[in-house]
Amino acid sequence: MNFSSVLHTHNSLLSPNGAEVILGRMMLPGELATPVAPSAVEMFGPRAVCLISENGPLWVADTGHHRLLGWRNLPTQDSQPADWVIGQPDFHSEGQNANDKVGRRTLSVPTGICRCGEGMAVADAWNHRVLIWKQVPEDSNVAADLVLGQVNFSDNEPNQGKQEAAANSLYWCYGVFYHQGRLFVADTGNRRVLIWRKLPEENGQPADLVLGQPNMTSRNENGGGSPSASSMRWCHDITFWGENLVVTDAGNNRVMIWEGMPTENNTPCAVVLGQKSFDVVEMNQGVYFPSASSLSMPYGVDAVGDWLLVADTANSRLLGWQKPESILSLHGAAADAIAGQNNFTSKGENWDFGQPKRDSLNWCYGIKVCGNTAVVADSGNNRVLLWRMG
Repeated sequence: MNFSSVLHTHNSLLSPNGAEVILGRMMLPGELATPVAPSAVEMFGPRAVCLISENGPLWVADTGHHRLLGWRNLPTQDSQPADWVIGQPDFHSEGQNANDKVGRRTLSVPTGICRCGEGMAVADAWNHRVLIWKQVPEDSNVAADLVLGQVNFSDNEPNQGKQEAAANSLYWCYGVFYHQGRLFVADTGNRRVLIWRKLPEENGQPADLVLGQPNMTSRNENGGGSPSASSMRWCHDITFWGENLVVTDAGNNRVMIWEGMPTENNTPCAVVLGQKSFDVVEMNQGVYFPSASSLSMPYGVDAVGDWLLVADTANSRLLGWQKPESILSLHGAAADAIAGQNNFTSKGENWDFGQPKRDSLNWCYGIKVCGNTAVVADSGNNRVLLWRMG
């Protein structure tokens, strides 16, 4: 992500040379697209990444193959094969829940991944659950220790088979994040974010707080009313920018930011990015081409220092905002930096709808930063980019 050369800005966040390492199968010049076959190298629509420490391990949610891929150390070569796999019996198998019954080692559309304490959490979206390992796995098919959203490891119905949501149920949970002892889950199908004040210790443990809905049983789009500062439509990823909670609300084409940590259910956010007001939610603010202040289905988000990085997925670009003295001044603000496009008004996949380049993007779903490395889930290109910070 070359914020200095791709954008007319003096702020350079990542190396101008493009990604230092590209994981996934590299297409040769002039090569035609071929079916994506699972292997220790090839991925299909990866949506989430987690670099546990600056030197590794690295875990990737290889979403389309219903598995996690793990590298023992930070990869140093293009197309470096993974060392571990979780969710499939081997590197060449695929299928939801490994074409078998749901269990401690199976996955169906994993879309979120994060470190939590000494362990790791994964949003296992189409099993409507979050899996937690008490220690970060360092082998293939390590069994999860804990499950949220279901009462056991063998169930996988949305909202546990009930019409209403509950404090202990999930429906298409796409994102997971851990911060200062709290666990956050983007419970996307229930249009809400659930918060556990402490890392759960029991299967099916209920959440303590809900954002996006007036209570724990409601699940209506935008809280059953018009879009507002407290409602959500398609929340996907979560981070903290300093002391401020940030949630991507992809369905409302915006990013929601709270002043500090919410302490009550349905607390409204303080500002939004991507829209001019809380009640407007159109893609790119109702026009075809994007701008520096518009968004189209933003899925991924992370913060590093004074910068907030947003994966503006449907525009195939990354946007960066620099933190002002007052977070309130950011309401509807234009981004300060861009990557993946030549300018703020372009949105072509891989710039010109051509083959992937080291600094191009195609429906990027995830962005996470650890130490000096930004890791991007470049889903439409079936690859993960490791980009050095500038």
